[in-house]
Amino acid sequence: MSILGLHHITLVCANAQRTTDFYTGTLGLRLVKQTVNFDDPGSYHLYFGDETGSPGSAITYFEWPHAPKGYWGMGGAHHYALEVADYDGLLKWKRRLADLQIPVEGPLDRHYFTSIYFKDPDGVIIEIATAGPGWTVDEAAESIGNEYREPPAEMVVRNRDEARIQGTTWPEPVTEISADMMLSHGMHHITAIGSDIQRIHAFYGELLGMRRLKMTSNFDDPNSAHWYWGAGEGKPGTVVTYFERDPQRTRRAQIGIGQTHHFALAVSDEDTQLEYREKLIRAGFRVSPVMERVYFKSIYTNDPDGHIVELATLGPGFMVDEDVADLGKSLQLPPWLETYRARIEGTLQPLKVPAWTATELD
Repeated sequence: MSILGLHHITLVCANAQRTTDFYTGTLGLRLVKQTVNFDDPGSYHLYFGDETGSPGSAITYFEWPHAPKGYWGMGGAHHYALEVADYDGLLKWKRRLADLQIPVEGPLDRHYFTSIYFKDPDGVIIEIATAGPGWTVDEAAESIGNEYREPPAEMVVRNRDEARIQGTTWPEPVTEISADMMLSHGMHHITAIGSDIQRIHAFYGELLGMRRLKMTSNFDDPNSAHWYWGAGEGKPGTVVTYFERDPQRTRRAQIGIGQTHHFALAVSDEDTQLEYREKLIRAGFRVSPVMERVYFKSIYTNDPDGHIVELATLGPGFMVDEDVADLGKSLQLPPWLETYRARIEGTLQPLKVPAWTATELD
C-alpha cells in the first residue's frame, strides 16, 4: 500500500473560456475533458494536461464566476509547479511569458532545481521548475531527508541579486513552444502551508507513508521550515512540499477564484484506496465515502490544518467516454446527469476549444 505520486490539482476560475485560452494557448497544455462539477452540475469542471491527462499531469478548474477572490494561507496551497526539462527551456519560458506581458519572477536557484514564477489570469501562482539536479546534490541517495540541510549561503546571495535575475532570459523572442519547453511532463510539485511541520510529517510521512525527501528552510524566509515528501526516489510529479508558518501571523486560506480547492494523490486501485480510508479513520481523520468520479474514484480528507486532500485511483482514465483524438472537444456528463443535459447545457457558455494534435508533444 503506497502513494504513487500526484494525481491532480483542482483550482477555481472565474471564466472557463479565459482559463482554456491560457492553459492551451499560452502554456500549451491540452484540454482533455470538459465536464461539470459532479457536485454542482451547473458549473464547468475542466481538465488540462498531457495528451491523455495522465495522473500527475492534470490541472483542473471549477468555474465559479460569482465566488469570492481566493488567497493562499494556513490550511491551503501556496502554488503548484510544472516541470520543464532543462534550464534553456526555463529561460525560453521566461522570455515567452514576458513577451506576452505576463510578469515573471526568476529564474531563482532552488538548489535542487531552478524555477520561475508567474500568475494565471485569476492570480494562481504557477512555478515552472527544471527536472534537476535533484535531491542528491547535498545528501546521498539512500539517506535523503534524514537531516536538516541549511540553504547554501552562495545560493541565497544569488537569489538576492535582482539585477542579475532580471537580466537573465532567453536572448530571442519565443513565439512558439519548442520541444525543450513542453510542459507535457506534468507537475513537478505542489506546495502548501501548515502550522506545525512535525505534525505535517506525521500525516504525510507516517500515516500516508510518503518518503521525506528534504528538511530545509524556506529559501525566501530562512526562519521557517520547508520540508518535502514524495514517492520512491522523489522524482518530479510525486512531490508535496510544505512551508511552516506561525498561525498567529498567517491568515487562513480562502477557497475562491485564483486559489486551490484541493489536490489529489494517486493510489493504484480501489482496494488500496479503501485500505487508506480505514487507516485515516482509525487515526481520527474525517474521510468521505468513496465518490464515483467516472474517470477515477476518490476519497477526501483534510491535512492537519484543514487543506482538502483527495486520494484518487489511477483509472479508468479519460478515455472511458471519448477517444484519445476527441478528448476535450465536447461536454461530457456522467450517466446520472445525462437526463438533464439540455438544462445543464443551457446554463453553460459553450467553449471554443482550440485544435490539438499529438504531434505537438513529439
